[in-house]
Amino acid sequence: MSVVTQWIVPLAVGAATGVLSGCGVGGGTLLLVYLTVFAGVDQHQAQGINLLYFLPAAALALPAHWKGGHVAKPVLLPAIGAGLVLAGAAAWMATALDVGLLRRCFGVFLAAVGIWELFGKKGGE
Repeated sequence: MSVVTQWIVPLAVGAATGVLSGCGVGGGTLLLVYLTVFAGVDQHQAQGINLLYFLPAAALALPAHWKGGHVAKPVLLPAIGAGLVLAGAAAWMATALDVGLLRRCFGVFLAAVGIWELFGKKGGE
């Protein structure tokens, strides 16, 4: 394995998806695709890596979003609480699912989000 495939490509993908995550574009989703399709990481491991990856990415993006007034303060604590509980429950459920079923569920989710983004009502419309 060369240094490029072992270190440089994963570093570049991590940096790019980190920037996208900070912008709210969904870099974590792209990271999952990279890990499972190109890096050959098991779906369960990729999801665990994605969860760990999200924490520092979100922590680094939060001050900019806060300063820009893009944080809805009244719903912040309930959203954090619900997110923690549901992320834990979903992670626990995902470990019990067959990898093939988990990949299909993730594919359906990506397709649904893509359709929603293409045809859903945009803000301000």
